[in-house]
Amino acid sequence: MDKPNTYRGGPNEHGHFGIYGGRYVAETLMPLILEVERAYEAAKADPTFAAEMDGYFKTYVGRPSPLYFAERMTAEFGGARIYLKREDLNHTGAHKINNCVGQALLARRMGKRRIIAETGAGQHGVATATVCALFNLPCVVYMGKTDIERQAPNVFRMKMLGAEVRPVTSGSATLKDAMNEALRDWVANVEDTYYLIGTTAGPHPYPSMVRDFQSVIGEEVRQQMREAEGRLPDTLLACIGGGSNSMGLFHPFLDEPTVRIVAVEAAGEGIATGKHAASLAAGRPGVLHGNRTYLLQDADGQIEEAHSVSAGLDYPGIGPEHAWLHDVGRVEYVSITDAEAVAAFHQCTRLEGIIPALESAHAVAHAVKLAPTLGPDNLLVVNMSGRGDKDLDTIARLEGTTL
Repeated sequence: MDKPNTYRGGPNEHGHFGIYGGRYVAETLMPLILEVERAYEAAKADPTFAAEMDGYFKTYVGRPSPLYFAERMTAEFGGARIYLKREDLNHTGAHKINNCVGQALLARRMGKRRIIAETGAGQHGVATATVCALFNLPCVVYMGKTDIERQAPNVFRMKMLGAEVRPVTSGSATLKDAMNEALRDWVANVEDTYYLIGTTAGPHPYPSMVRDFQSVIGEEVRQQMREAEGRLPDTLLACIGGGSNSMGLFHPFLDEPTVRIVAVEAAGEGIATGKHAASLAAGRPGVLHGNRTYLLQDADGQIEEAHSVSAGLDYPGIGPEHAWLHDVGRVEYVSITDAEAVAAFHQCTRLEGIIPALESAHAVAHAVKLAPTLGPDNLLVVNMSGRGDKDLDTIARLEGTTL
């Protein structure tokens, strides 16, 4: 595939990144999608919108999040100097709040008075419930029954914040099925409802809009690494489910040829077992949830169930911009198993006193492998997309402990 002049120019006017992306939605949804696109384009051109969002980032979210030199991990693993971008220190404990502030402000500009969302690990649901409390907006969060059981603390947080959490029992009762239900709700409540999607997937303009709101992560890393080391990082690492934290870190660096960029899919119990969530490693292009992208499918094109120890990575697809970056070869995509992620969860906790989300532990696990192969001058940044409090029950169950 020919190298483009820029990796940051997409999507085109139809919402496509190469052959990926687009708007594959029911006819009744198209006016809503176009309304969101028009509103977002107007907001981007309005400096008061950026100023308002920046104010909430600084005084409510707690940005900028720190860039921390992980001295003990660097000494333990050898090779590269490892830095951790501390999105886990944001209000609500994950990067998800960045996008939720942006979209809630957009919904308010559009005059929408009801917010719906879907969530897997619960971090996006908590962030959505939080901004709805902040802006006094009724909130409904769809969540798979399986995820409700393994993310009980986050379900409790959402309810305390005033959100209604609607269990989804269809399919595998995980994120894919919750997104289906949220789309059905949106079709049925077109007048007053805004659908706050949490990742870089869904119909255009959501993939690029979420990316834009999350790009504050990479923009901060550029400045912070210059202050710490006097130059850009050499290597970036982040986990991917739908792809929002990774795209937020990567996008400001895509046109920097010296920066190596690596994304980590969930290999679950191993790619060969079929119990994984690695849509790039083992999927093929298809259409789901309003966009064309790589999906886990059977021979007949039916969507296969994904599996990961991390609820936030348990999705059978990936954002369309990642699918394109995979095909053009700008970003490397690798995979990490459940067992490797759990081992890295403990290593990060004991070496740095930082309990990572299981999603982030996938990125840490690849850093454990990659850092020793790099020189001591290599500056490696791992995005800590969320904190691990929500995953303590999962870890305890795996290890036979009752909390």
